[in-house]
Formats: sequence, structure tokens, C-alpha cells
Amino acid sequence: MKRKGQAAVEFLMTYGWAILAAVIAIGVLAYFGVFSPGKYAPSATVVNPPFYVVGGTAVVDASAASVAVEIRNNGGEDLIVSQMNVDNCNPDSTAQNLTASQSGVFTATGCTGITAGETFRGDMSILYTREGGLLNLTSTGTITQQAVA
Repeated sequence: MKRKGQAAVEFLMTYGWAILAAVIAIGVLAYFGVFSPGKYAPSATVVNPPFYVVGGTAVVDASAASVAVEIRNNGGEDLIVSQMNVDNCNPDSTAQNLTASQSGVFTATGCTGITAGETFRGDMSILYTREGGLLNLTSTGTITQQAVA
């Protein structure tokens, strides 16, 4: 009878030490940031048609932070872009006429919540009209960029 109890205790102790070692290993990996996927997120900027994003940056200067996006008109007609908005930034209200396949750079300044070396994520919207049209249209998208100083 005593042998069965000793075997059960030895069994539980062996698995207990193995589980404890696994928990410590996972804790050490988490401490060093192995399980922080946001740190390794790729830079990507996506916007809905009729636009295509050629590239984007998030810059932190001594004076202020800004987000710049190069947008190409992938539609088959001329468009007038009146504003580009990015979360937590002042909008770029410089109107630009973009003919078909033409690109333009839009910069939202005065951004808050951007830290150099960290990943910036935000929603963006582009307000535009068709050449000769009266209806205001909106194209939305997202920006994920590593902020640089």
C-alpha cells in the first residue's frame, strides 16, 4: 500500500517540476519581448480605390510629428483631392488635382501619440471629388509605419 502512494507522489513531483520549468521559460521569453508581435509588424499603408498608396512615413521631429503619404490616382478619371485626414493629426487641406495615374504627396502635421522607434497605427480618410463633379466622396484606409526621428 505504501508503494502506491510513493509512486503517485514521485509522478506528481516529476510533472510538477517540468511544468514549473516550462512556466519559467515562457516568463523569460515574455520578459524579453518574444511575444510582442507589434514590435515586428511590417510597415503597410492601404487605402480603398480609386487610390493606391505608393508609400508612407511617420516622422518625429524636435518640433512636431507628421505622417506623409504618397497617393496615386488609380481611377480612370481626373480627381481633385481636397483633404487627407489621419487619426490624431491635423489634416492636410492642400487641394491637389490628380489626373489618372498621377501621384501626390499629402502630409498630416501636428500628430500626437507618435514616438520614435515605435509603431504608429492610424486610420486615414481621403476626401475628393471627380473633375467637374459636385459630390464629395471619401476613400478610407489604414497606415502602419515605424516612426523615425
